[in-house]
Amino acid sequence: MDYDKQPAPERYEGGEGCLTTLIRIPVRIVVLVVVLPVRMLWDVLVAGLRVLDRVLLRPLGRALEWLYDTVLTPVGRALAWLAVAVLVWPWIGLWRYVVVPVVRYGIVAPLVWLYGAVLTPAGHGLRWVYRTLLVPAGRAVGAAVAGLFTVLLVWPVVGLWRYVLKPIGIAADWLVTHLIVMPVAWTYWYVLTPVGHGIVWVFTQLGRGIAATGRGLGAAALWLVMTLLVLPLAWVYRHVLAPVGREIAAAVGVAWRIAGYISRAVGRALAWLAWHLVGAPVTWVYRTVCTPVGHFVRDAVWAPVKKGALEAGRAVRSALSAARESVRTARRDAWRALVGPPQVTEVRELHGSAARTLGRTTTVPSEAPAPEISLLADKTVERG
Repeated sequence: MDYDKQPAPERYEGGEGCLTTLIRIPVRIVVLVVVLPVRMLWDVLVAGLRVLDRVLLRPLGRALEWLYDTVLTPVGRALAWLAVAVLVWPWIGLWRYVVVPVVRYGIVAPLVWLYGAVLTPAGHGLRWVYRTLLVPAGRAVGAAVAGLFTVLLVWPVVGLWRYVLKPIGIAADWLVTHLIVMPVAWTYWYVLTPVGHGIVWVFTQLGRGIAATGRGLGAAALWLVMTLLVLPLAWVYRHVLAPVGREIAAAVGVAWRIAGYISRAVGRALAWLAWHLVGAPVTWVYRTVCTPVGHFVRDAVWAPVKKGALEAGRAVRSALSAARESVRTARRDAWRALVGPPQVTEVRELHGSAARTLGRTTTVPSEAPAPEISLLADKTVERG
């Protein structure tokens, strides 16, 4: 048996500590006291917004919709039609009946004729002159100029380069290579390169030593930070802050639900009081007093007044119709007294119909036109 072996620490799974049990109830009570006014204020705001929506916002929305459908839409369509009639149609007519004909028959047609009758033959003639005369002459002149340029400039330059400059350049290159480049290259490969490798090796060894020292110091500093700062903070967070935070969150949730129950109970009590103190009396007054009074006013006052107004309107309309007929008859009689009866110029005109004006020389403005075919049993027309 190994007596040096340490026993494994026991793990507590599931159960809650004494600290959690001790702080749970006071925290929930304090949170309930803090959350209850907030929840009640929240419920009051929600109820007020619902009432505002039902009483003001919905009727306002319906009124705005009616205003939009009944007033703004027809006005907008009328303004749109007016804008199109004033701003668009004149420009369309100007473009269609002024600009397009002027451009087509005043500019395009003359330009097409000028292009087809003048410019195209002139262009064909110039092309023939260019291909037949100018191109051969240009080729001959170009060949002469190229030969003269080659003889006077190119051949002397080529001879100078080939027989003078090139040998001098080859000699200079050999001298520079054997007198300057090769000594410099030998110095670089056999002197500077070994020295540089040695310097690099020395600095590499120094850097490795410094890096090893830095890694050791960093590991020591990291161990100190983890031991003195991180582990205590982690223990405090894990065993103090996290349980307290979970309990506060749970307490807020429970307090919010309990405050909701209390707020709803208070709201129902206030609603019961408002109904029994205001709503029920107002409803009783409306049903017992206002409704019978309204029915009495509607049946005993408004209905007779409405009926009398309708009868008066009918009588006024009848009187106005009779007056208009009287005025029309008086005007017709006055006109006949002034100009006499209507004259018949053709045999096929009917003597008895004063309203027949088709084919006559004299028209009667006050007479209504009679039908084209009149069947008169007591009057006949003699045919000549």
